[in-house]
Amino acid sequence: MKKMMPWIATALLAITLIVVVVFVFMQGQGKSDNTHTAAAAEEKKLTADEIVEVSSELGQIKTNLADGDRIIMVSFSFKLSDKKAKEDFEKIKSITVKPIIIEALADTKAEALSSAKGMKQFNERLTALINEALPEPNLKSTNVSDIVIAPM
Repeated sequence: MKKMMPWIATALLAITLIVVVVFVFMQGQGKSDNTHTAAAAEEKKLTADEIVEVSSELGQIKTNLADGDRIIMVSFSFKLSDKKAKEDFEKIKSITVKPIIIEALADTKAEALSSAKGMKQFNERLTALINEALPEPNLKSTNVSDIVIAPM
């Protein structure tokens, strides 16, 4: 019996450790589900009027692309966090946002904007750049609403 005692203690310790790990893992799963549910509730579907209240547009920007032999004419729509954020954004979009967009386009090649995946990446990059420049980062998303890329 004395020879079996260390084996029994090791087995009980291993079982206890496994139970603790499973318990901690299950607790972590519950929290992430609650976080996901809270985020989903926060991102509820907006009505058309609510979308208009928090959206802004910046029409036809014309500039050269990084290719050197291509020019782009593009319009953007922006979704902000609330109505006040939209009002503040409207005040500075021509003097702050437009130059950021022109700089970002100057570093972008036509191939990057010729696919949906490339446009999505560009929109995400642009949203991050604009949020850095805003007094309060209230810009939720940026979308290309109209685009024409043409040779010079």
